[in-house]
Amino acid sequence: MTVYAIAQLKMTDRAAYDRYQARFFDVFKKYNGRLLAADEHPRVLEGAWPHDKLVMMSFPDEAAFLAFSNSPEYEDIARDRKAGAQATVLLVKGFAPAG
Repeated sequence: MTVYAIAQLKMTDRAAYDRYQARFFDVFKKYNGRLLAADEHPRVLEGAWPHDKLVMMSFPDEAAFLAFSNSPEYEDIARDRKAGAQATVLLVKGFAPAG
């Protein structure tokens, strides 16, 4: 079942985050993920949103996401992401196909 990873980021060190971002796709493309959205200026329609960026990704299933997020390659670049931004990351299950 498809899963969606949603990251809400508050930048703390832009240079560190930019280093992460520069290396992200080389790792991401190995794990069957799809980048659905990455927006530094989402339009807030209701409530408060105290973040600077929203990223949405999809993976074929939870195992694929975990393979990506726990891979040595991602752990290496994630140091810059963690140094560069405070994050709330959600893993959301998609709907099972009807039928």
